[in-house]
Amino acid sequence: MSSLLLQAKAGGFDLVSILMFGGIFVVFYFFMIRPQQKKTKEQKKFREELKKGDNVVTIGGLHGTIASIDADDTITLDVDRGVKMKFEKSSISAEYSKKANK
Repeated sequence: MSSLLLQAKAGGFDLVSILMFGGIFVVFYFFMIRPQQKKTKEQKKFREELKKGDNVVTIGGLHGTIASIDADDTITLDVDRGVKMKFEKSSISAEYSKKANK
């Protein structure tokens, strides 16, 4: 074991440095990559569960009620007094409930 450490130091790399870089990668994975993957998975599930009548907010901040969901991943929102607008399903950001408004 000690001869391996001597060879490692003589070769120009240090075993401690390798372990340090490995530790940094592990921390980076658990604090950056994994939470982003979880958030993406939750957002995909949310968009798949959308149904007619849900109150939603688009990425641009437009509030509306889902009037219809088309087969080609577009959603028609009833915005105000019969005004209907088409959006891509991916542009829906969150659900907006009337309870949160009170």
